[in-house]
Amino acid sequence: MEWRERVAHEKRAAYREERYWGRPVPGFGDPDARLLIVGLAPAAHGANRTGRMFTGDRSGDWLFGALHSAGFSTQPDASHRADGLELRDAFLTAAVRCAPPSNRPTPDERRNCRPFLEREMNHFLPRLRCIVALGGFAWDHVLRILRDRRFAVPSPKPAFGHGVEVPLPDGPLLLGSYHPSQQNTFTGTLTREAFDGIWSRARRAIQE
Repeated sequence: MEWRERVAHEKRAAYREERYWGRPVPGFGDPDARLLIVGLAPAAHGANRTGRMFTGDRSGDWLFGALHSAGFSTQPDASHRADGLELRDAFLTAAVRCAPPSNRPTPDERRNCRPFLEREMNHFLPRLRCIVALGGFAWDHVLRILRDRRFAVPSPKPAFGHGVEVPLPDGPLLLGSYHPSQQNTFTGTLTREAFDGIWSRARRAIQE
């Protein structure tokens, strides 16, 4: 929390004239969504600045571009909370709600933020058809919650990977995707074709 607030006070030079959100970032999207998207945490100068998940950074450019192509977003880019973007049949959230140093949440941060994600999942679970976990941290966190909700999560726990699917009896399909971080997109670990494939699969899942 102290680091999140310090970043919002010191700011990045490019955003020196802007007022940072600097608080926990809530999830957002369609309240009747059948697709739940779970990321890692707000970016220090993205969502921590704008107050909306994946808004104002390059990861968001990739994510909303792909969601728009798949029909889950009304526009392909997101710059600020009042830019008019809406999600259709999708809700976007994160495992951790405050920007962590080096994008590495501590176990305490994960535990402290878990109730927020659990409340969202409890709201959507009756109609969820698909959950997309962006990255290994979100994957493990979602599996932990689903197991504690007594869904039939396979044992041993399924290993994370891009495109890995875990169909849950009487529950949603869990789908893994590499996070659209610059580390993954700049190195080619995640390509646009591979990322688009995730949302095409999610679209099929909610229609099946």
